[in-house]
Amino acid sequence: MNKNKFIDSIPSIFIVLSVFVLWEILVHIQDIPTWLLPAPSEIFKSLYLDFPKLFEHTLVTLQEILIGFLVALIFGFLIASGIGLSTTLEKSLYPFLISLQTIPIIVIAPMLLVWIGYGLLPKIIVVALISFFPIVVNTADGMKSLDIDMKRLLLTMGANNWQIFRKIMIPSSLPYLFSGVRIAVSISVIGAVIGEWVGSSEGLGYLMIRSKPQFHTELVFAAIFILSAIGIGLFLLVGFLEKLVIPWSRYENSTE
Repeated sequence: MNKNKFIDSIPSIFIVLSVFVLWEILVHIQDIPTWLLPAPSEIFKSLYLDFPKLFEHTLVTLQEILIGFLVALIFGFLIASGIGLSTTLEKSLYPFLISLQTIPIIVIAPMLLVWIGYGLLPKIIVVALISFFPIVVNTADGMKSLDIDMKRLLLTMGANNWQIFRKIMIPSSLPYLFSGVRIAVSISVIGAVIGEWVGSSEGLGYLMIRSKPQFHTELVFAAIFILSAIGIGLFLLVGFLEKLVIPWSRYENSTE
């Protein structure tokens, strides 16, 4: 099975390597200066030489991402549960959630600095705001898609609303929840960077903003590479946890 997965990943690996090779060749052929567009070799060199600095700022950004995402997951699941249990809450909350999602996060972030000040909290809030919407929508849809016949069966057996919620609604919503979590954990990286761009003294977003005017473009790209690696790593981690928590969902999808 692992061998098959490796074989399936060969085209992706080949495409990525081809892009880097072409990028390196074009930069050297066109004689593009490093400050304008660094070659991949220069970026990897920066990753090696500036590793202590990059690692220090990565820890800050990763902390913002993980805490903000955890807050989004908790509140997103609670709100989705309320929507799934109550049609009144669904009609009341959905317009508010949609309107909140349409507001550009880059507009909210400066206001958080005015209201809360600098520090870790505004970045956590930005990450939570940008991450919780897909969790809420997907989880609520999962709870609404429960098996009606199973619900009727439990009602005839004397089950109360809490038992129906725990035994049917939560299990039926888990595949949808993980689907929303995969989206949320990927865009949470964007939220952390936006929060650091608006106002921060540490983090990869801050490092990018500080390095750009100094024409350290290779350091900017190195930070981008690390952010991409964080997003991909968290995405894969969620997929791994999904297989552990709901292996039956993966089995059903593979047999369709």
